[in-house]
Amino acid sequence: MYAAESTRDQALIDFAANWTEKLPAESSRIEQARRLPAEISKSFAEGGIYHALVPEEYGGLEVHPATGIDVIKRVAHGDASAGWNVMIGMTTGLLSASMPAAHAEHIYGDKPGVMTVGVTAPYGKAVKVEGGYEVTGRWPFGSGSQNADWICGGSFVFDVEERVMGKHGPSIHLMMFEQSQVEIEDTWHVSGLRGTGSHHYNVNKVFVPEGRSVEMGSRANFQRPLYQFPMLGMLAMGVSAVSLGIAHKALDTFKDLAGVKKPTGSNRTLVNRPLVQAEVARSIADIESAEAYMHHQIREAYKVAVTGERLSTESKAGLRLAAANTTHKCVAAVDRLYQAGGGSSIYEESPLQQCFRDVHVTTQHLMVAAPIYEVVGRVALGLNPESLL
Repeated sequence: MYAAESTRDQALIDFAANWTEKLPAESSRIEQARRLPAEISKSFAEGGIYHALVPEEYGGLEVHPATGIDVIKRVAHGDASAGWNVMIGMTTGLLSASMPAAHAEHIYGDKPGVMTVGVTAPYGKAVKVEGGYEVTGRWPFGSGSQNADWICGGSFVFDVEERVMGKHGPSIHLMMFEQSQVEIEDTWHVSGLRGTGSHHYNVNKVFVPEGRSVEMGSRANFQRPLYQFPMLGMLAMGVSAVSLGIAHKALDTFKDLAGVKKPTGSNRTLVNRPLVQAEVARSIADIESAEAYMHHQIREAYKVAVTGERLSTESKAGLRLAAANTTHKCVAAVDRLYQAGGGSSIYEESPLQQCFRDVHVTTQHLMVAAPIYEVVGRVALGLNPESLL
């Protein structure tokens, strides 16, 4: 179990733990609505969750990276879709540390109720015009966009003659749009994480002023430890924290089921069957070892960040490996518990079927998908990773 670094970190963890208890009663409503209800998102915002990684200068909490991961895990334990929205809102808040102060202050400053979301993939085209950019694009997986105040989208930058800009290859900026500038499409009809509201969204020739964007790969404006962590690394760990919350929920659910269920033709409850006991032990080992490894990698990277140094490629690779490993170990644990639950697992009233559906959707996120193992393996073998870590 993670030990909070400060009383402020602990207060945020306690806030999240309270939602661990409250959210299961909301899960059906969240799934049916295919989005996080506005009042729940507002409560998260007012509790500081979306400002957890925002610099103190803009009213943020600037918590330890491990605190952010623990908070996401706890909310996801209550409801995976809620945890996913928290993950997106929290990690997008990191953009505040990299954009010009005037724009960061305008978007985030002294506004704990503000939620920013977005997609880093460069599906947009930003043409340089006087005073800023004219942006057109369409992005999938806009989680939380219906509750957000600001929505960003990765965009390739072009000059006025529509030539790709960038000294060392194409320049990609995360352009920040007001929600009123964005059209949200009703596309989120899926098997798992149904309540995340991850619809497609688009903009058409929207003006974004100079400075209201963040160039991918640029350094933060603050040299404090949190902002030495790569944004994509924090996003990957956030995704895996949702998987972790789902796995903990599946384990707790199965323990309750095992104490009362007697399989057809048997007089023994599941809890008294040796095969089930072994499967539970394997699941615990997968979940707890993955969580411990992730926190180990965070601690090691944080030691470097405290010195003010940029994280090495090896450190970044370690964070990404821990994130991918956590997600895939959690999937293995949930699958094992789902199978051990037998026919009881398939009914709508069983949290196990929802855990099964939700955790498999987490594996589809690019930040923790199977190719990450290849990238990390290249680093370990002394080769060019040929990918952003």
